[in-house]
Amino acid sequence: MPSPGSDKMNLNQIHNVYFIGIGGIGMSALARYFKSIGKNVCGYDKTETELTKELVSTGISIHFEDNISLIPQEYYQENTLVIITPAVPVSHSEWNYFVERDFQIKKRAEVLGIITKDTFCFAVAGTHGKTTTSSILGHILYESGVDVTAFVGGIVENYDSNLIGTGKTVTVVEADEFDRSFLHLHPNIACVTSTDADHLDIYGDKASIEASFQEFAAKVEDKNSLFIAKGLALKGVTVAVNSEADFKAFHVRIENSQYVFDVQTPSETLLNFEFCLPGTHNLTNALMALAMAKTYGVSSENIRKTLATFKGIRRRFSFQIKTNDLVFIDDYAHHPTEINAVHQAVRELYPNKKVLAIFQPHLFSRTKDFAADFAKSLSAFDEVILLDIYPARELPMEGITSQWLLNMMTSEHKKLVSKKDLIATILESDAPVVVTIGAGDIGELVKPIKEALL
Repeated sequence: MPSPGSDKMNLNQIHNVYFIGIGGIGMSALARYFKSIGKNVCGYDKTETELTKELVSTGISIHFEDNISLIPQEYYQENTLVIITPAVPVSHSEWNYFVERDFQIKKRAEVLGIITKDTFCFAVAGTHGKTTTSSILGHILYESGVDVTAFVGGIVENYDSNLIGTGKTVTVVEADEFDRSFLHLHPNIACVTSTDADHLDIYGDKASIEASFQEFAAKVEDKNSLFIAKGLALKGVTVAVNSEADFKAFHVRIENSQYVFDVQTPSETLLNFEFCLPGTHNLTNALMALAMAKTYGVSSENIRKTLATFKGIRRRFSFQIKTNDLVFIDDYAHHPTEINAVHQAVRELYPNKKVLAIFQPHLFSRTKDFAADFAKSLSAFDEVILLDIYPARELPMEGITSQWLLNMMTSEHKKLVSKKDLIATILESDAPVVVTIGAGDIGELVKPIKEALL
């Protein structure tokens, strides 16, 4: 729960912002934001990535060793805010240095709560679809001239950034259920895209997750400003594709490799929206963003125009190669529901082609909790290559391995491969459609795989 007084901090009095774990997708958006409003920003991360390189190119200093002497002198002052990620271990010496000296230390979610408290806040919640929905919404609002800042959990292709705009009056944030972070927010308009079981290491069971979403939903005072995917056990304005709802997408067709669809709102019928991201889940995300923007007051014409120009998000069904002979798609999916969505979208676009999926499981706990569902969703692909489990913040669990998961899969064509043998194994396949899937460091392998395939 939010700590007492967590919303009382005055950001105007802060000159320096120091990030411990600056390379995380949510942390880096905050780093860009503070840099854009004139604060001094620097930080630590344990590994150098494409994302940290991008931050450094904007003038943010980053080091990769947990070493107090590497913190610049000016950050030792009282007017420094320290922001930490939940992934940082309690033994971290830089963190302990700041704790021992009573610096203002906040989690990312608390800082978002402070930034958004005095703005008109759109909060996008759900176990899947947060990043895509908030990116589309941020794009619609920004391109329609709204004074908005959108903090997004992915790099939006249109802006090559996870920060859209630097507006002062309206914010768009992802309302993250991990660690119950979303309870720090003060949403004026919100949505819930899904409430699947996930983060069971935090919650314990699905009922606790659903209770947490109920608590989040209760923070929206006007129930006409809470949008929910049809079928969820929440009260609000319903949104659905090809099914009766308050906001309904219908007459959905594919023209020139993109969706064209009509929308029934509570008061009118709107025709011929275009949207380029494949998969019914992405169409639902687009409709959710449309419903929120329309309720805020953006014109139908602006929504139509901006939806058509949305290019997508890096690592969200991201085309790396797209020729007649070969397609390579990269996706961040790390939950069975998300893998099913990737499979549905691939089959819709390439119905008669062999598909090779390369999957890196993310977290031992998630692999353990959803093993049967992972095995089922992966077995739907024609060929599967599994990598070892990416541990992220966790220690290994006895018996929970990729080999154990592989043994549960019914697929005839399946292999467990090390990272060093991955590219050679991919090149042995004759599949014309290749998909990399996972939330770990598989994203760092996308570029070398692409180069090998070309």
